[in-house]
Amino acid sequence: MYINDEQLEKFLVDAGLLTKEKFERIAKVAKEEDKVIGEVLVSAGALTDAELRKSYAYLLGVPFIDLTKKKIDYEVLSIIPEPIARTHNIIAFKKNINESAGDSDANNSGELEVAMLDTDDLRAVNFIKKQTGLRILPRLTNEDSIKTALKQYHKSLKEDLAGIIDEDAARLSVSGEDDSAFSAEHMANQVPAVRIVDALLQYAVVQGASDVHIEPHEEGLIVRYRIDGILHDAMELPKTASGAIVARIKVLANLRLDEKRLPQDGRFKMESAGDKVALRVSILPTQYGEKVVMRLLKDGAGGYTLEGLGFVGGSLEAIHKAMRSKTGIILVTGPTGSGKTTTLYSILDILNTPDVNISTIEDPIEYQLSRINQTQVNSDIGLTFSSGLRALMRQDPDIIMVGEIRDKETASLAINAALTGHLVLSTLHTNSASGAMARLVDLGVEPFLLVSTLQVVIGQRLVRSLCSKSDSYKLSMEELEEISKHVDLKKVLKELKSENQVKKTATWKNMEFYKATPSQDCDSGYSGRRSISEVLTISPAIKEMILTGASDDKIEAQARKEGMLTMLEDGIKKSAEGITSIEEVLRVVSE
Repeated sequence: MYINDEQLEKFLVDAGLLTKEKFERIAKVAKEEDKVIGEVLVSAGALTDAELRKSYAYLLGVPFIDLTKKKIDYEVLSIIPEPIARTHNIIAFKKNINESAGDSDANNSGELEVAMLDTDDLRAVNFIKKQTGLRILPRLTNEDSIKTALKQYHKSLKEDLAGIIDEDAARLSVSGEDDSAFSAEHMANQVPAVRIVDALLQYAVVQGASDVHIEPHEEGLIVRYRIDGILHDAMELPKTASGAIVARIKVLANLRLDEKRLPQDGRFKMESAGDKVALRVSILPTQYGEKVVMRLLKDGAGGYTLEGLGFVGGSLEAIHKAMRSKTGIILVTGPTGSGKTTTLYSILDILNTPDVNISTIEDPIEYQLSRINQTQVNSDIGLTFSSGLRALMRQDPDIIMVGEIRDKETASLAINAALTGHLVLSTLHTNSASGAMARLVDLGVEPFLLVSTLQVVIGQRLVRSLCSKSDSYKLSMEELEEISKHVDLKKVLKELKSENQVKKTATWKNMEFYKATPSQDCDSGYSGRRSISEVLTISPAIKEMILTGASDDKIEAQARKEGMLTMLEDGIKKSAEGITSIEEVLRVVSE
């Protein structure tokens, strides 16, 4: 699909979507990186994918269709088989029958409207036309529309899953007396166990779950999925199914079938609807049996950008400035599951150029990155973060990523690496960016070494993104007064205006916020997650405070004075932009 850059520039400038200067600046970057300009416009945050696609549609003279809120008739959707729809990014969404045709001829007359990412894909159009006998009317759409429509192919998966459970759970032959490995393997390879585990995992992938919990209780086996950071009960299985299901997962993860008293960890891979998924398995003995938790990681799920993760303005500039340093430490802090590793991978993706040697030591390796040397921690054989980092130092690295700083030895080695001419990236478990310094000192790092190496500390959490902006409201004076006790509303409003997210005349009194609105296609009113963050630059004033042992609160107050937005302030800002809700921000920050 070819779009002339000059035509695109003229349209975007005339429509007021971009200034001529900004377009030319981004065009220069696209040329330097040998990328399509549209791709760079979206990755830089200058346009949304939908805005770019609508612009393409106008220039091509093709209608644009948004399927994200459209319920497609299943008979129409299934005209194009799912594998073809997924491979060619083409969705059938409307069928227009020729009324003059007879009933016997109805399937071979009329028109089929299809949504496509590339309306120039004539092979796909001709194939569908040949298969259906219908006239094909291409419509341009965006990736979110395609993803939403593809999910509708699986609308009955949950019902199918319930049917499999009802049909097969009773057939699972479980012997409480025979705990041998042979008996467990026999159970694991029975058709019912295979079908149930396969269905559970397929449904997890379709729902976009990050984790699957299989928990034994006195009365039964509860299956839960973590979707967008929240655990949801999916179903309850008969207790008799527990042994066979756990055994099946152990076989897949290559774990010991006869070991039921000690925790075990393993991993395996599967394929679902064209997506390759890596699963990390953790099995823990409990009072009523073995509990299984599986973390789902899509292979090749990289490609994130810092802008796409939610970093903008001064925060983004502070990170880029630290990345330009050849030495020092960039730290990302937050609790488990707050997106720290994804942020580090995004930074590594930017730093990953042919002229540098990048090595990592991780536990686990969540995504495989090309041209980066990744090492998996294995404590059983003595390969820890500290021993791995010590070995990496002899591998002539320019940039080192340490998955997590957990102890004094790892912290000392990371500091030493930064002092000897390396850029070090790592994570730390603290509640805020300002708490990182005290945590490192507590691990035994000398304050004078910290101020010599630490460049920037990123604190972050993940909030769920709103599906739509249909339910709007304005904050009352009482609510604004309560929020202002914890948030510098004047500074947040200034940031919103400087980024053109609100009108120059906007005030907090007339600002619109949005609540989560559940719908048929979006059960909770939320879909996907974005980060809220605080980026603390180690300025001369903060260095002095670290040396004198200042408290976290005093360091944070100084950082705010220098322009840092706290996580709560960044969350309120993203609420004002319509990305998330205030309720979601308060829930996450309070955690």
